[in-house]
Amino acid sequence: MTNRVNEERVDQEQTLLSHLMELRTRLIHTLICLLVIFAVLAPFSDAIYSTIAMPLLEEMDGNSTMIATEVTSTFLVPFKLALFLALYLSMPYVLYQIWAFVAPGLYKREQRFVLPLMVSSILLFYLGTAFAYFIIFPVLFNFFYNVAPEGVAVMTDITHYLNFVLKLFFAFGMAFEIPIATILLIRTGITSVESLTSKRPYIIVGAFTLGMLLTPPDVFSQTLLAVPMWLLFESGLYFARYFMPESAAGTEEKA
Repeated sequence: MTNRVNEERVDQEQTLLSHLMELRTRLIHTLICLLVIFAVLAPFSDAIYSTIAMPLLEEMDGNSTMIATEVTSTFLVPFKLALFLALYLSMPYVLYQIWAFVAPGLYKREQRFVLPLMVSSILLFYLGTAFAYFIIFPVLFNFFYNVAPEGVAVMTDITHYLNFVLKLFFAFGMAFEIPIATILLIRTGITSVESLTSKRPYIIVGAFTLGMLLTPPDVFSQTLLAVPMWLLFESGLYFARYFMPESAAGTEEKA
């Protein structure tokens, strides 16, 4: 009896050790991927920053320009952006490493459900940042420059600008994950389509509250985030009907 217990304990320790070794290997692969992408992007960091700043630069007239108020900003700001972009571009590989680590422990039906959600989540995050860059930024910067008092030359610090756009990129990227979150809540049985539908007024208020917390302190930015969040919730609510738990789906069909 004692030998059997010892053997089981040894097997558990070996299994845990093998999992830790696999986790270590995948973390190393992820770090190498991030460093390789960063090494490729670093020489072009100035050009990348110019591209990110284009929506603002296009609104500037002859009296406006971007400025650097700190001595190290001209080097550190593009460096920071290149590092962020490397992490951004490496996310599919990072998610693949996560998937490869957890997939062996999932049932086949769980794999068929989780994999599409992981792929959809990264695509929606990319779509959210693209929406911010191509749609929101031009409207936002045009509005800010048009409301500037007459005679005021608008000069934006490059550090503040980068922090501003990264915050909006993250906010819109996460906002576009709302359909995935809605589907997961319904699929896992935490809530239901009917329950979320009845709470729609509170969710709209919550969208505007999150818009206030995640964006700069102006009503215009908050509205530009809150309205897409609400529409994304509605889309998640619609598609969640196709991902309901089998018991709930069967009940709905009988009803």
